[in-house]
Amino acid sequence: MENIELRGFGADDRDWLVEQHSVHYAREEGFDESFGTLVAEILDAFLAKNDPARERGWIAWAEGRRLGSIFCVRLDDDTAKLRLFLLTPEARGRGLGRRLLETCMGFARDAGYRRMTLWTHESHRAAGALYARNGWSLVSRTPVVSFGQPNVEQHWSIDL
Repeated sequence: MENIELRGFGADDRDWLVEQHSVHYAREEGFDESFGTLVAEILDAFLAKNDPARERGWIAWAEGRRLGSIFCVRLDDDTAKLRLFLLTPEARGRGLGRRLLETCMGFARDAGYRRMTLWTHESHRAAGALYARNGWSLVSRTPVVSFGQPNVEQHWSIDL
């Protein structure tokens, strides 16, 4: 899988991304349909009112197929939020996650943000390891029941 291209997220990517999140997290984590609903709401809000100078989404492509996504959105004037980071199973283990993360963080830095945050679940161990390797700090852990499953929410941050 060579020549992976990062393209800007567009409306034609929405349904694919909702489906990928819904299917993956139902299969891997037992999440209920409320997770797909949340992803759809996030994407619809992004499409309706994003500020292209300070917010962006990327879709990774190779050989005519989408392989993953990552988004940088505004939390406040100084803080960006990383959202909707996903790699399809066939894209994992090839350095694409690191490339997407570096692209997103570089954009946030260039857009004038001083820090980034993200929210995830402890069960996403590979993602947590990637964040830690790239200088992110685990800020908090909270036991929750979300999307129909017991889990531990994690909040991470990094100064840019």
